[in-house]
Formats: sequence, structure tokens, C-alpha cells
Amino acid sequence: MADVLAAHRAFYDAIETGDVDLMASLWVDDVATTCVHPGAPPLNGTGPILRSWTVLMAGVGYIQFFLTDVEVTLLPATDPTTAIVVCTENILSDAGSVESFNGGRAVATSILVRDAGRWRFFARHASPLIEPEDADT
Repeated sequence: MADVLAAHRAFYDAIETGDVDLMASLWVDDVATTCVHPGAPPLNGTGPILRSWTVLMAGVGYIQFFLTDVEVTLLPATDPTTAIVVCTENILSDAGSVESFNGGRAVATSILVRDAGRWRFFARHASPLIEPEDADT
């Protein structure tokens, strides 16, 4: 399970540091991969997914993820080939100046598969969490 969590954390490290090469190394190269960014339609195929992350990382000055409620399920239980990781992303990012930061939260589900001896992302879906005080009543 430690190697799954290491691959999962590397994904966030890639975003935080803007490391396009690291991000590319973390995804299975397959037309069937999928990624759903919060509020966006699904992207299919590794090429479009990596382009989306490259654009996103280029447009963010500072971002940091604090992961909580991390749950890992390995399938099958013996000699797993698939891992499902669900977590809450607590996100801190700049708001255009050093004196101003924005915060947000999302729930993310990632499916990683064992590919060439390494855990790599096959699918990811993130959805924003609406705080009760922000929700319409």
C-alpha cells in the first residue's frame, strides 16, 4: 500500500511544483484513461489529460494540497493490480498576490493500476465540496 500512496502523493507533488515530466510519468499511456476536473466534462486519453494538467499548472502561481480522509482499496486483495484512492483535497492557492490566498476543498477519486511494475493513474475524478454556509438553503 505504501507504493500506491507514494504514487498518489507524487501526483500532488507534480501539481505543486509544476513538474510536467513527473505528471506524464504518473499516467498510463492509453486512449481509455479518463480525468474529470471539478466542473468540467471528462477528458479521455492520456494526451488530452496531460495537456490539461500542463495548462492548469502553467496558470497557477502557488498551490498546495493537504490531503485528509485518505482511503485506499486494493483489488484483488491478494496480489492487487488496481488501487482506488479516495481523499479530501484541502487546497491553498495564491489569489494573485503574496498577501492573499484562497482555500477550497474537493473530494477526489483516483484509480491506479499496476503498469510496468509501477502504480500509475488510469482514472481520476475530482468534485468540489460546497461548505454548508456557502450552500443555498
